[in-house]
Amino acid sequence: MDTKHGSETRLKLIETARELFIAKGVDRVGVREIASKAGVNLSLMNYYFQSKENLLEQIFELSIKENGLKIRQILNADLPLDEKIKLYINTYIDILIEDPLLVPFVLSIIHRNTEQTTRLKATHNLYNTEAFSNQLKHEAELGNIRKVDPEQFFISMISLILFPFAIKWLIGYRMALNQEQMAKFLEDRREHVYDLLMHSLRP
Repeated sequence: MDTKHGSETRLKLIETARELFIAKGVDRVGVREIASKAGVNLSLMNYYFQSKENLLEQIFELSIKENGLKIRQILNADLPLDEKIKLYINTYIDILIEDPLLVPFVLSIIHRNTEQTTRLKATHNLYNTEAFSNQLKHEAELGNIRKVDPEQFFISMISLILFPFAIKWLIGYRMALNQEQMAKFLEDRREHVYDLLMHSLRP
């Protein structure tokens, strides 16, 4: 089989499956529908992925691997704490604006099978890092920030970033925002989240 053509077909199946999973829900989409919408023979679909579960795992890994690594590297970077937090927020929001379907898709996969999801390698990139935790502790020891539980702070940080994207449709409905206004609202989250986090760290 031609390698280039095979890679293109595989990618087309992944993108089609991802769109269908987000639109209908993971459990309401079968491999036959994915293959049909992608214009690919079902036997070829089975050749690439063997099962729906394998397809889900590969989509999940691809969805968060590269971006997850990028934001994890920020947590481990040799940067002052305030710069690190600002860069982390801005990079994360950039990722979510570029791929607005990322949050609902990842959440649907995680909630579908929590035990299986934790075994996927890419989930490692979603966690806090030892370097970031140690930096928070060190800054508190120096008196530069108040003492905080690093895990609680990290969860608060990602929650403030992610949650508006998870309920974007509800925010838009509640505030009667058009597409442009919603984009502005999400952009404004950058400074708002940064200010809240830095205020919470004041000694």
